[in-house]
Amino acid sequence: MPPKDPPRRRVPGPARPRGAAGRPARPQARRPRSPAGGTTRRGKAPRSLRLGSPRPRLRLVGLGLTLVMLAFVARLLQVQAVDAHAYASKAQKNRYLEYTVAAERGEITDRRGVALATSVDAHNITADPKLFTPEESKAPDAPRQAAALLAPILGKDVEKLTEQLSAKSRYTVLAHRQTPQVWKQIKDLKAAFAEKASEDKLKGGPGANVLAGVLQEPTTKRVYPNGGLAAGILGFVSADGKGGGGIESQLNKELAGEDGKIRYAQSGGRRVPTAGSKETPAVPGSDIELTIDRDIQWAAQKAISDQVEKSKADRGYVIVQNTRTGELLAMANAPGYDPNDLSEATSASLGNAALQDVYEPGSTSKVMSIAAVLEEGAAAPGTHVTVPNRLHRGDRLFKDDVDHPTWYLTLNGVLAKSSNIGTILATGQLGKTQAESNKVLYDYLRKFGLGEKTGLGYPGESPGLLAHPKDWSTSQQYTIPFGQGLSINAVQAASVYSTVANGGVRVAPTLVRGTKGADGRFTPAEAPEETRVVSEKTAKTLASMLESVVDDTEGTGTKAAIPGYRVAGKTGTANRVDPVRGVYKGYTASFAGFAPADDPQITVYCAIQNPTKGSYFGGQICGPIYKQVMEFALKSLQIPPSGSKPPRLPVSFEPGE
Repeated sequence: MPPKDPPRRRVPGPARPRGAAGRPARPQARRPRSPAGGTTRRGKAPRSLRLGSPRPRLRLVGLGLTLVMLAFVARLLQVQAVDAHAYASKAQKNRYLEYTVAAERGEITDRRGVALATSVDAHNITADPKLFTPEESKAPDAPRQAAALLAPILGKDVEKLTEQLSAKSRYTVLAHRQTPQVWKQIKDLKAAFAEKASEDKLKGGPGANVLAGVLQEPTTKRVYPNGGLAAGILGFVSADGKGGGGIESQLNKELAGEDGKIRYAQSGGRRVPTAGSKETPAVPGSDIELTIDRDIQWAAQKAISDQVEKSKADRGYVIVQNTRTGELLAMANAPGYDPNDLSEATSASLGNAALQDVYEPGSTSKVMSIAAVLEEGAAAPGTHVTVPNRLHRGDRLFKDDVDHPTWYLTLNGVLAKSSNIGTILATGQLGKTQAESNKVLYDYLRKFGLGEKTGLGYPGESPGLLAHPKDWSTSQQYTIPFGQGLSINAVQAASVYSTVANGGVRVAPTLVRGTKGADGRFTPAEAPEETRVVSEKTAKTLASMLESVVDDTEGTGTKAAIPGYRVAGKTGTANRVDPVRGVYKGYTASFAGFAPADDPQITVYCAIQNPTKGSYFGGQICGPIYKQVMEFALKSLQIPPSGSKPPRLPVSFEPGE
């Protein structure tokens, strides 16, 4: 058997250094060389690269985030706590709109309940200017485009509308009180633009709609069903809904009621139902019932309008009054105007000339002078008065309207023939001296209501002019008795004759019978003031004397006679003061009277200023108007004819009697 090879002997390798734990030591790394090619440190290994600690950075980031959060918190506290109310108010202002709901204005009716002024549905055309901005409307010049579309419909200026639609606000009124037809026209135009905008948007366009911000508010518009009838009494309502004259102005508070308010949320020009809406209902105004009778007013207005035009006069007035109650049944002016369309009215026609004009009345005021003479017992109807052709008094030579030889008249004849000289002579008997006579006459004129307002409370009414006797000039002492040198208005003149007709008791004129509230309850006006001016005996005597003016062939008022009725009246023809130049120019023609004379119920007064064509005498141009209006009133009120004949007092006497 061959012999086995002897075991191979293991040769130990070089010894490895061991660590402290007895593990083999790691081989020594090569020394890194310096940038010049050497080692970093002689005999030592280089240090390993160590990263910076993240903690400082985290602290900085945390601090920054904390500051940012604090800023947000502070701002949040400011918005939600400190300025919460202001921001909430601003948000509500932008979200909510508020507009006034106009109260329905009360009606004005005549004494029978016929409407003279009423209100109908209308619309205030409004806009939200924010919806006309480029962002909202999607059009760069929406205000001008919209203004161009609306101007011809509303009758407004394009530039003015553009300015309104460009305002920095959420609400503006473009036009007040437009008819339903106007709003329908705008609404149809809006619908067409909205449809066009939708189509444009579907095609990828901006969908511009320049009329989306045009809105409306329901309101009412004042209308006058009878046109210009009684316009001087009624007045008108201005664009802002307030009374601009007459009863509309005088009783504006009662007529207007109380406006309401509506507050609602809106979006895109549309109302959004929301719990935040709030409505305060409007309270309608009260109805005003006048003393005026529409039919008598129409008759008076037609008569005076026709005569003013025929005489080519400046203007005229007719007053019809109930002698017993003081109620004015008509107050007509010519020329007049239509309160439905003030654009056609002139400055001369606006207002109520029957209360606002003052003028020297002339001979119609002689009734007050004769009343004073009778009441003081200075003379009687049959007292003889010799009237010369001329009378020298003070610094003037006085005459009558017509030249005449010496007249031998009774006091009744002085009134019937309207003698200025006879009136001067009669009133001269009121006192021992002229100064005493002046004082007595003045007191009666005041009791008849001259020199003070009538008590109607009408806006712009004039009290007239009546100076105190100590201030009367030398000529005024003799002209005032026959109606020159003092001034009155037409209602004052009518009231004088109603006082005589009412047995010497003056009842203050009234124009309003009462009011009817929203509850339908009628509240009558306060009873007018009554004043005893002359005795009943004097008033009856004076009424008989006034009949001679109309009934006697020598009287100046024969054209005022009414068949079947006893008529008492007086003519007047006065020199007229030109209101522009302040000098006498032209005449004031007038006639005043009442009927039936034996049972007086109605007074009619007529005056025409500056008639330039035809006659200018009161008996000739105002007498027929008196007859026309009085006849109509007597029939309308169903007042029966007189049942007795006039007394026919003597007008003149024979010398030597």
